[in-house]
Amino acid sequence: MISDVEAAVAAAFQAEWGRVVATLVRLTGDWDLAEECAQDAFATALERWPGDGIPRRPGAWLTTVARHRAVDRLRRDRSGAAKTREIAFMALGEEDELPLDRDEVPDDRLRLMFTCCHPALSFEAQVALTLRTLAGMTTTEIARAFLVPEATMAQRLVRAKRKIRHAGIPFVVPPAHQLVERTEAVLAVLYLLFNEGYSASSGADLVRRSLTAEAIRLDRVLCTLMPDEPEALGLLALMLFHDARSAARVNHDGDLVVLSEQDRSLWDDASIAEGRLCLEAAARLERPGPFQVQAAIAACHVSDRGDTDWARVAALYAHLFSMTPSAVVALNHAVAVSMSDGPEAGLALIDAMPFQEELRDYHLLPAARGDMLRRLGRRSEAAAAFRQAHELAGTDVERRYLERRLHEVTA
Repeated sequence: MISDVEAAVAAAFQAEWGRVVATLVRLTGDWDLAEECAQDAFATALERWPGDGIPRRPGAWLTTVARHRAVDRLRRDRSGAAKTREIAFMALGEEDELPLDRDEVPDDRLRLMFTCCHPALSFEAQVALTLRTLAGMTTTEIARAFLVPEATMAQRLVRAKRKIRHAGIPFVVPPAHQLVERTEAVLAVLYLLFNEGYSASSGADLVRRSLTAEAIRLDRVLCTLMPDEPEALGLLALMLFHDARSAARVNHDGDLVVLSEQDRSLWDDASIAEGRLCLEAAARLERPGPFQVQAAIAACHVSDRGDTDWARVAALYAHLFSMTPSAVVALNHAVAVSMSDGPEAGLALIDAMPFQEELRDYHLLPAARGDMLRRLGRRSEAAAAFRQAHELAGTDVERRYLERRLHEVTA
């Protein structure tokens, strides 16, 4: 059983990791040093808090310990740059923090997201670095979110940190007129943060509610900050529609329940209603974007009629592909077509997809093929597809679901 201290450290990690790392990055300009010293601080907490007690302000305690670790490291590196950074460290008091402009962006974590999403970095690097720094997501989790090998993502993160260090990119909140150029990356961060919470890439649980709740909270703040940004509203609607079904996605035994079998009485009607209002508000701004289209698709799944208009979903996915052509969108379009026009039509689209290589490690590709083959009565082919999906699935919940599907076609 997890101890009170372990629970407190885990809670502090969720709440404070981003701020601790960001504080050290601002002071040292060295991302690797900041992450290493932050990790040391959390490890120290596990050692000391059982005897000393959980501090009243865990974030301040962790920041102080991490800063002291960094000072020790910098003292061992006697270069001129290190001495300069050490002076900056020592000039700060135990409880001091570098000031951020709270009037422009009124939320700590959202401010840090805008800070990380510097336009001098590539879009992918902005998003990946922010997920690593603020959300504490592992390189493996980020790689799965981008559908790239872990080694590829590790190299992207290394290059981004190197560019920040060598180019002297400042870790500061941009002025108000520069927020817009960083909004797309911030929205992508929130989207991937929500996705990791809604369908975890690994572990025992399918849903990580702390991540989905934080992504929704931050997007609400962003919508207040930028009320005329339709994609922020569209993303909020998308997350609310999905989150509304969270309680019905896993049963009492912890097993996955697919959309068609979910108990609609468990859906959160208030979230669905709020999502519709957000989507309508976005539409009135008359600047359609990918998140608004995805929200319209999600709205089809929570229709008042009690079923999904799969023909409309297929049409919306085709429209989304014209906006953002990607392997995942192509796969989802094929699945929607299989539901509206039959599994043979969907299977033909999957087999003709030009993105097969990008999805080679994506378990939902063989899972979708297996389901279509099952519906066509091609049981041995379906079994092979389900076995492949089972090998690639990252969570215990998904693996158990695929085991049940495999049993259906082999029994």
